[in-house]
Amino acid sequence: MPKHIPGSLFARNLIERRSLIVQLVRRDFHQRYVGSSAGWLWGLIHPLVLLASYTFIFVYCLKVGDKNYPLVLFAGMLPWLLFSETVTRSSGSLVEQSNLITKTMFPSEILPVSIFLSLLLSHFLTVFLFAIVAAFFIGHLSPMLAFLPVFTFLLGLFAIGLGWIAAALQVYLRDTSQIVAVIMTFWMWLTPIFIPESKIPSWAQFVLKVNPLAYLVRAYRRMLLEQAMPSLPDLGWIALFGATAFICGGLIFRHLKRGFADVL
Repeated sequence: MPKHIPGSLFARNLIERRSLIVQLVRRDFHQRYVGSSAGWLWGLIHPLVLLASYTFIFVYCLKVGDKNYPLVLFAGMLPWLLFSETVTRSSGSLVEQSNLITKTMFPSEILPVSIFLSLLLSHFLTVFLFAIVAAFFIGHLSPMLAFLPVFTFLLGLFAIGLGWIAAALQVYLRDTSQIVAVIMTFWMWLTPIFIPESKIPSWAQFVLKVNPLAYLVRAYRRMLLEQAMPSLPDLGWIALFGATAFICGGLIFRHLKRGFADVL
């Protein structure tokens, strides 16, 4: 019997952590939307306002792209918004929940995970509505939507991994969240969301090869608008970036976690 105890403890801890994650996701989702007049619709209003603003600037003012450019733009914004908000919100999550970390045996590593899962609810709803709108303008509903969760999962690995690093560093260096915000601003413009890849100068093409979000933006657009699967090399690079960030982020978080209670 004793040899089965470690397995039983592991299963119990796994169940407890899963329950905690569900509670945190539910609480985060409710805090963001419950009590407001529009409720969860705010999760759609924010990206739509961004889309309208960028469409006016790039299509009508700067004359960039054709009539389908707003769809191309929005398809590229979808993975970026999920990624950037996950990392940005994760950076301050440990400090915001310091009362839980210092007073209880709380598994702090689940905070960035719960943030991603909470944002994922709004993300999938937005993707669903976008697919309907795209089908109306393009004339077909892409069957490749069935494979989208695979790429969203890999995006989650990458975002959570970086979220762990940012959250752990914020405990010791309180300027980390501000640094993350600056990095995200530069990163957004280094990702081919607004500017087509073909318009990027040849000397700067290397940026696309080392930018995981460039592969994800390309994948989302192919699946949502072109009824095509992303290339296998793109899938391979996304998987490599995602797994590397997740593993490295987990190791860094685990190492720095030892001093959280003392610093917080």
